[in-house]
Amino acid sequence: MTTLLESDEHKSLREAVSAFARSHPRATGPAESRHFWQEAGKLGYIGVSLPEAYGGGGGGVTELSLVLEEMGAAGNPLLMMIVSPAICGTVIARFGTEEQKQTWLPGIADGTRLMAFGITEPDAGSNSHRITTTARRDGATGDWLLTGRKVFISGVDIADATLVVGRTEDARTGKLKPCLFIVPRDTPGFERRQLDMELHATEKQFELTLDDVRLPADALVGDEDAGLLQLFAGLNPERIMTAAFGIGIGRYALARALDYARERTVWKTPIGAHQAIAHPLAQAHIDLELSRLMTQKAAHLYDAGDDMGAGEAANMAKYAAGEACVKAVDQAVHTLGGNGLTREFGLATLITAARVARIAPVSREMILNYVSHQTLGLPKSY
Repeated sequence: MTTLLESDEHKSLREAVSAFARSHPRATGPAESRHFWQEAGKLGYIGVSLPEAYGGGGGGVTELSLVLEEMGAAGNPLLMMIVSPAICGTVIARFGTEEQKQTWLPGIADGTRLMAFGITEPDAGSNSHRITTTARRDGATGDWLLTGRKVFISGVDIADATLVVGRTEDARTGKLKPCLFIVPRDTPGFERRQLDMELHATEKQFELTLDDVRLPADALVGDEDAGLLQLFAGLNPERIMTAAFGIGIGRYALARALDYARERTVWKTPIGAHQAIAHPLAQAHIDLELSRLMTQKAAHLYDAGDDMGAGEAANMAKYAAGEACVKAVDQAVHTLGGNGLTREFGLATLITAARVARIAPVSREMILNYVSHQTLGLPKSY
């Protein structure tokens, strides 16, 4: 499924990824998901947005979001695509030292290394200014010491390291500012606890505890004084990729519903001939296509270096795709009736998965706050 906004190269990439993803069975467990990830990495799909000098494809978020969408449309949406190459890979490529780039980017690009991202905290929620994970210098050694908690962190058990958002004290103002640190999985004091989720996904969710985790000075990514600039360099791609994630899931569900509506016959005609079935499916298709246009705009602005414009568009794209995804999945299940809840058709598990596109990485209400304040110029209530 292509659009007029795509170049011939993008259309070719979309077709290649679609063919690859559809040639693999839908991953229902960690082993299958890992195999699919590794195969995608070998073909260059995981690292398509990373610099060629470090083993990547030299593209941008535009290409990476296209890859994730087509994987999702084939039934294999990879949540870690949002985390490892899009957030962590982007931040390291833009702000990391040469040593950090050499160490991490080639493995992230070819799928042999994974990196998780730790920002959410139990008491902070959507308010990143309330993050309490702190980093302080050990004056004797120059090492960093991290202390705090994180929650709902994806894939920590399979990741080689986690890019953790902490806060350091500004010597001039005494205020805390966000900074990013690479924490290897087996670092002493870095503990994880798997959360008991009803969400059916191959990637598990974890609570992290950092108890005076000692890191070398070079674990810091970028400039200690850059603050929010570096953080949002990863968060805008996260929103764009979440939109692609939702669009892919929505397309997969819609395709299953269309096949069923064409074949299922009641009262001598296929149920898809009835407008009560056909019109909601048509609306779902329209909403997914509109979401894709906004996602493409957001990706284009980000790749062009327009961080301000990309922030607005990325939030809008994530909002639109989350709504479209939930509606498409709901209508697909409804179209199949009881069959929509059977394992055979593979739609029931998408009901909870679709909610992720609404909830994470930022709720639709916070996006509406962003648009009302930043775009429309309305006053804040908080």
